Amino acid sequence: MIHNGRSRKLPFDAEEALAHLKAADAKLAALIERAGLFTLRLDPAPSPFESLVESILYQQLHGKAAATIHARMRAYFHGDPTPELLLATPDDPLRAAGISGNKIKALRDLAARTLDGTVPPHAAIRKMSDAEIVERLTEVRGIGPWTVEMLLIFRLGRPDVLPVSDYGVRKGFALTFQRVPKNRPLEAADLPKPEVLLKRAKRWAPFRSVASWYMWRACDLAKNTPPAGRSSLQ
Repeated sequence: MIHNGRSRKLPFDAEEALAHLKAADAKLAALIERAGLFTLRLDPAPSPFESLVESILYQQLHGKAAATIHARMRAYFHGDPTPELLLATPDDPLRAAGISGNKIKALRDLAARTLDGTVPPHAAIRKMSDAEIVERLTEVRGIGPWTVEMLLIFRLGRPDVLPVSDYGVRKGFALTFQRVPKNRPLEAADLPKPEVLLKRAKRWAPFRSVASWYMWRACDLAKNTPPAGRSSLQ
């Protein structure tokens, strides 16, 4: 979900992160060797508001369908709407773009909380801790911890985020660290519980975002697909 075809540089040293992870965890080191270079590039959304508008639209939808709805909305507004414009727009054109009633309510709450300062601008959010950002943004209707974790990793480039509820991270962990039968698809019982992930990931800190990216790559490798750069956000 890159708006202008460009990406921002990571705010941490990827080579340092890889050296740390390889030294800290032999099994992760083997995955890194198989998966190759760390190619995450940050999505350059201008503001947390625009990032979260996009995240709300993409929730519980396949990427192509969500992209179509997003394009319709942007066509109606001739670009990305401001919080003021979104609040002033009646429901009908938003519904016509394919946005559900619940998502319209979430978008309006996001707009209102952006205007009242709950959702900070980019310059301010960069100075906040991960925990502060999660606490602040999950006050918005329809925004849970997972959505904020994706923003932390893919928009802000925070290096030490571990989305323990993410299916791709859990599946990649099972494929990499657990004995998974190769003659059947993964089942829910095969996926690690959060405490298992957290225990192993202690050795990955302070670069758990990078390790998480390689969990997604483990899933790609199992399907023989190129790196997607993220999990099921899109």
